[in-house]
Amino acid sequence: MADLHVTPPKQRRSREAWNRVLDAGVAILAEEGYEAFTIAAVCDRAGVAPPAIYARTRSKDALFLAVYEHGIARLSADQAGLVAPDPGLPAAELVRAVVAAIVGVPLRHQEFLRPIVLLSASHDEVRRRGSGYSRSLGAAFVDLLAPAPSTDVEAWACFDTVFAAVILRIAYGPGFATPHPEDDDAFVARLGDLAVRYLIR
Repeated sequence: MADLHVTPPKQRRSREAWNRVLDAGVAILAEEGYEAFTIAAVCDRAGVAPPAIYARTRSKDALFLAVYEHGIARLSADQAGLVAPDPGLPAAELVRAVVAAIVGVPLRHQEFLRPIVLLSASHDEVRRRGSGYSRSLGAAFVDLLAPAPSTDVEAWACFDTVFAAVILRIAYGPGFATPHPEDDDAFVARLGDLAVRYLIR
């Protein structure tokens, strides 16, 4: 197995250069996919020489995982900024608001996530890390739903269904599983209605 160690930079200029590398890697994944992700491409995009990368890591896989964590940190920050809906909302409106808030996080980052999701089928470490993030998003979903009249088991089951639909859409596009492709707003609204039917009796 490749050496996955990354040596963190200590000096300010080195940190700035490394952040450019990580930002460049995220941009390449989002715009061109994993096939275009090479050390040379990242160097070119970040405006750094290869020694700037090889001083931190010895393998493409280690660089990719560092870029992965950098991209996921953006999703985590987005998730952390979610505001809980007014608990006084009617139950159906609260459920729709929670679905829209949670689903909005991966959809806002779908260009970055698309190659990640596709790669996770064959990359054990990406799948393992992705599972951890997915569970974190699910926990946020369940927490935000707390004022609604549903159990944690029901909320997790609902998240499982909603999240699967989102991941399928991100990986393969809006027309993959339906003959009637929807824009993101219509898709989120449909998931909200589905969650209401599941959770509100």
